[in-house]
Amino acid sequence: MGNYQLNNIYHGFKFIHTEEVKDVSSTAFLFEHVKSGAKLLFLKNEDDNKVFSISFRTPPEDNTGVFHILEHSVLCGSDKYPVKEPFVELLKGSLSTFLNAFTFSDKTMYPLASKNDKDFRNLIDVYLDAVFHPNIYKYKEILEQEGWHYELNEVKDDINLKGVVYNEMKGAFSSPEGLLMRANQNSLYPDTAYGFESGGDPLYIPDLTYEHFIDSHKKYYSPANSYIYLYGNLDIDEKLAYLDEKYLNAYDRIDVDSSIEPQAPIGKKETVRAYPILPGEDDQDKTYLSLNYAVSKATDPETYLAFDILDYLLLDSPAAPLKKAILDAGIGRDVFGSYDNSILQPYFSVNVKNSNESQKDAFKKVVSDTLNQLVKKGIDKKQIEAAINVKEFQLREADYGSMPKGLIYSITVMDSWLYGGDPLTHLRFEKTLATIKQALTGNYFETLIEKYLLNSDHESLVVVKPSKTLADEEARTVAEKLAKFKQSLDSESLNQLVTSTKKLQERQASEDRSEDLRTIPLLSLDDIDKKTEELPLSEIDLDGAKTLYHELPTNKIAYLSLYFDTAALAEDQIPWIALLKELLGKIDTAKYSYESLVNEVNIQTGDVHFETNVISDKDNDDVYTTQFSVKAKILQDKLPAAFDLIHEILYNSRFDNKERLKAIIKEIKSRMEIAFNQSGQSVAVRRVGAYFSKSAAYKERLRGLTFYQFIRSLDQNFDESYAKAADTLRALTGALFSKDRLVIGLTGDREIFDRVHAQFGKLGLTSYSDAPAAAQPVALIPSRNEGLMTSSKIQYAAKGANFKQLGFTYTGQLLVLKQILTLDYLWNRVRVMGGAYGCGVSAESSGNFIFWSYRDPNLRETLKIYDEAAGFASSFKADEFSMTKYIIGTIANLDSPLTPSTKGELSDERYFAHVAEKDVQRIREEVLAAKPTDIQQFATLLKAITDQNHICVFGNESKIKENKDLFDECVDAFD
Repeated sequence: MGNYQLNNIYHGFKFIHTEEVKDVSSTAFLFEHVKSGAKLLFLKNEDDNKVFSISFRTPPEDNTGVFHILEHSVLCGSDKYPVKEPFVELLKGSLSTFLNAFTFSDKTMYPLASKNDKDFRNLIDVYLDAVFHPNIYKYKEILEQEGWHYELNEVKDDINLKGVVYNEMKGAFSSPEGLLMRANQNSLYPDTAYGFESGGDPLYIPDLTYEHFIDSHKKYYSPANSYIYLYGNLDIDEKLAYLDEKYLNAYDRIDVDSSIEPQAPIGKKETVRAYPILPGEDDQDKTYLSLNYAVSKATDPETYLAFDILDYLLLDSPAAPLKKAILDAGIGRDVFGSYDNSILQPYFSVNVKNSNESQKDAFKKVVSDTLNQLVKKGIDKKQIEAAINVKEFQLREADYGSMPKGLIYSITVMDSWLYGGDPLTHLRFEKTLATIKQALTGNYFETLIEKYLLNSDHESLVVVKPSKTLADEEARTVAEKLAKFKQSLDSESLNQLVTSTKKLQERQASEDRSEDLRTIPLLSLDDIDKKTEELPLSEIDLDGAKTLYHELPTNKIAYLSLYFDTAALAEDQIPWIALLKELLGKIDTAKYSYESLVNEVNIQTGDVHFETNVISDKDNDDVYTTQFSVKAKILQDKLPAAFDLIHEILYNSRFDNKERLKAIIKEIKSRMEIAFNQSGQSVAVRRVGAYFSKSAAYKERLRGLTFYQFIRSLDQNFDESYAKAADTLRALTGALFSKDRLVIGLTGDREIFDRVHAQFGKLGLTSYSDAPAAAQPVALIPSRNEGLMTSSKIQYAAKGANFKQLGFTYTGQLLVLKQILTLDYLWNRVRVMGGAYGCGVSAESSGNFIFWSYRDPNLRETLKIYDEAAGFASSFKADEFSMTKYIIGTIANLDSPLTPSTKGELSDERYFAHVAEKDVQRIREEVLAAKPTDIQQFATLLKAITDQNHICVFGNESKIKENKDLFDECVDAFD
């Protein structure tokens, strides 16, 4: 920042404030652009994964989803970048580490990240031109494609409704959990922007006019209503000059009325909503109940963080007392909390699944009684310490997986900045945590419960109940409305509608001009590192256990993995190890009750959890490694206590608490149903893979529909099967946790290694079995081409095969094909023209190759598009510019930023798959050398895959029945 002085103006920006924010290892600089009114925050640090975001305050005034549709639409071409979808072109060919956009309840954010300076500049320019100069003013078809439109191909046809957001929200409104969360917020703030559905309600999306769409952009997408965020190791002087000269200096400051008014207390209100189930389903125990409480303001740092901790403490921890009380009262089978602090008035929710409307009064009473008891007697200080430690570890580690931490900080910043607060409020967590830690000696959380929950004058009870007729009623209503609309049109209007449908389809099918495509800035292959990143790995003997050691700086955290080989287990034991994974750490042990155990684990570690792994050999899908693994994050000073706890869990867990076991099984079933409803493509992909792949069949038994059926059966027959279940689980622990079956993974610096070595004996690993037997490949799933029927309004369609079984090999060029198919062929055909929200291809080195779609209104049409992929490949053409784009995008996928812990995990996975550094380097070189002729040659592979005709569709019952000739079996997905 050189000579920057406060209150001076630099490149049109007034320098307002600076301070060091040690909590996030950054120095903050706050600016305001004088002419346009744009606000800017820069967090300067040494992170080379740079982040940019521009956000707008966009409080909805209706349920049409206008801001969600705008979020999609502004990324469909702009003045400077006139191609149909610059966003997709960037996905195809940038080195971005993150590229997306978000619609929240009251704001729209456009964030991106990249480690490459040139790429970062390019991405920023495309995004800024998109939000300020979008092509929506030139082409009404953009609204029709991304939002909604009437489709009429011929005058004699029925009129249909289509659109990407329309279908996305049809999928969202098919999920009862999604409906519940929306109803919770709407019920608390009925007189404000939060009383509307910012994503768009499918019933109201067709009310959005082009005029309102355009007016909303004019009003809200102004620099005066914008919040610009920059993060990382970058030249801020250059960025300020660029922003001023290229964009902001063209605008004058205006008043934008985007203020968000708080909701006056509503007292105690009740809201009832319905969600669809299949006509043949039993509607008992399928109601959702929720109590919701408005909590303070998002600009208050204490309640913002304290209720996040309280949510875990009361409801989400395995030892959560409110959750236990509700389950013990028999109110429902699953209880989960939610706390939304990304709106002006955050709210806290107690949610119950698998209940009945008749239990709502009992639900309210048990919540009230339990909270009163906790206030009166005090919350267990160990539980409080554990809950605070969980959050503190998360904040300090700042490991958000694939999401750059700078991106997470940008969202956190907006939780105060958007409402006129200090943007740094929630980044300064140290001081807030110190205040909250008063709870360890005082009655801090008890006071919060009393003030905001027990004495609330702003709460709602939400009931979301099943309806066997709702799906048909809504479908009939839409059909009748469309039929009535068609009848109202004269011949000229009908022909105009056919013409507009064709015009949209022609635009969607048209190719961008080469000169327009070249406006999208592109790196050259010279900007790409030709060598793959080497992951450190040393094979070391640690007291007789093979150890894969990854020497990396981890800020005093040891990342430990214990991999126990499960190859000797019989096929019928597979679902039992998946169940064991869910139980360990949540049940009693010889030394601890499960509540005490959870507290100790959270106090002594950052996390201990359990996983089941299936890792295919790089050369043969029928050869794979199966493991039960223990994953732990431990501060080096707490290794002895943590190792004692891990030993206790592995060797002294008890399965004799029948009610506890029953409660966890019910929760597993519930959470799987939630996951299936929200991500149906994962069900279809796992299932179809299990038709032809032994490793996929193993995974399906661990976490797919087969495991769900196992859990459902166990739940339904629990009293009869409990004794056998307890014996089976007890026997499994005796068979699994032997030092002879163990490989250790460890990531940390040398001091951590030495400390682990010194304390290793505390793990108390025993040897009581021979070496594991050779793996016995599991049987394939016998069903073929299943239609898995649900009450959802959309589909998830999968089709695939194993190309190695068909005589083909895995190469780097295949990854380029995956990029081309996903972001070119399938994107255009399935998403743009078909209206699905998502689509893609999964291509694994094991040979498994699967097409999939997400929230797709179509079925037969999508499967036909998969079948035609071979024809697309055979006629594929690309000039050097386009091919370079595809190659760079593929490399970006290979070079996703890795934290030290994920580097260790990836290195372990490669070890078990027998993937050497030379193999990774070969794939990279093959990607870099890919030519259009390579893509053409894959036509044979694609035809061989689709000719196998392995399909699975998870989705709407009526749509599946309409196309029953495609399936060998049409079944209720949850039956």
